[in-house]
Amino acid sequence: MNNITAENVIIKPAIALQKKGRIIIIGPFQKFFKKIVGSSFPLIIAAISAFVWANLWPASYHSLWHMDLSLSMGSFQMTKSLSHWIDEALMALFFFSVGLEIKREVLVGELATFKKAALPVCAAVGGMLVPALIYAAFNYNSPTSAGWGIPMATDIAFSLAILAILGKRIPIGVRIFLTALAIADDLGAVLVISLFYTQSIAWNYLLIALIFMVALALANFLWIRWTLVYALLGIGVWFTILCSGIHATVAGVIVAMFIPARGRYDTRTFIDRVQAYVEGFECQDECGYTIMLNREHQNAVHNIELACHEVETPLQRLEYGINSWVVFLILPLFALANSGIGLQDMNISQSLTHPVSLGIIFGLVIGKPVGISLFTFIATKLLNAPLHAGVRWIHIIGASMLGGIGFTMSLFISGLSFTVPEITEISKLSILLGSIISCGAGLSLLLYSSYSGEK
Repeated sequence: MNNITAENVIIKPAIALQKKGRIIIIGPFQKFFKKIVGSSFPLIIAAISAFVWANLWPASYHSLWHMDLSLSMGSFQMTKSLSHWIDEALMALFFFSVGLEIKREVLVGELATFKKAALPVCAAVGGMLVPALIYAAFNYNSPTSAGWGIPMATDIAFSLAILAILGKRIPIGVRIFLTALAIADDLGAVLVISLFYTQSIAWNYLLIALIFMVALALANFLWIRWTLVYALLGIGVWFTILCSGIHATVAGVIVAMFIPARGRYDTRTFIDRVQAYVEGFECQDECGYTIMLNREHQNAVHNIELACHEVETPLQRLEYGINSWVVFLILPLFALANSGIGLQDMNISQSLTHPVSLGIIFGLVIGKPVGISLFTFIATKLLNAPLHAGVRWIHIIGASMLGGIGFTMSLFISGLSFTVPEITEISKLSILLGSIISCGAGLSLLLYSSYSGEK
């Protein structure tokens, strides 16, 4: 039997099958892109449902999400509304998945080297700084100035879903740029939440949280690969940070940073073992229509499956394992609880001319594309950061407009910024309107770029 290498065992047969039309092979980025795009549809349905529910049956909508739920352990008791438990408990899992994506990109993705990271990181900084300044200008020295973080965020699911509509009309480099930009933007949003949206700190709980973090670091250092260990320690980090006064969702990103990114096997060991197991598939005549006819084949398949499990990292397993929960439960529940904008008692014209609305809408629609495009240009000139192959400046401007879609993270920061219900409703309406305008503008420009590029 010929020697089996990583190339001729895995890659070459896959390409041959693809040419025969029997299988389609997609790379890691395409898988990630499809996963993110798929997550936008449950979110859209939940957001529309919340809007309809809040306007047709407002009493039931508000009574449900403001219903108090208590967590009690002995003399300890913590009471929060249902919507707050979603924001501070379930959304911690969303931020955990965001943290896993950030760590993967920093280790092996578009943020892995300075040359790769320079462009999206600079773009993210510009896309956060300029919208925040625009909002601050409209709300300077007013009680609503705390909302400056709202227009800073980019919703990765919605923005990439719009790119998916364009398909092959735009270069894949545009998708890579916007994905890396959105991930860097998420990291910036987490830092903003932890640094600027924390009212007070209970240092005793924060000290206990640090002890749990040390335990996580020690588990990683000792090569412990049992996800249950990280789950239990992660719950400890979440609970203590929740009690410390820092927003509990930050715990999700912190825990993600300690998840191991190496498997039990290295690549060479995996290839050697698979090669040995594949030799068990040699047949004298015909192999048969099922492996159940041959005990050696069954053992070989089982051993290959175990080898795949051992070479896969806990970071990969958790990222894919938690994805369905985030996509089909957590984010739709968040959208359902936070997207219900009641228009019955709202004066639309006054709401849209309110400083909060002007700051958010202009921040998303104008600030995002200006900040992202300007800082991307600066990065190419001062840091010699190259654009991806086939990407033109019209693509960068179009993608930066899509960066103004700030739905999920903007709604989240809005909930942290305001305590007055009327202002919160105005901010939600502005986020939706600004995101819709950004979506339409970015899609139109990128469609135009595809037609102009063909001429």
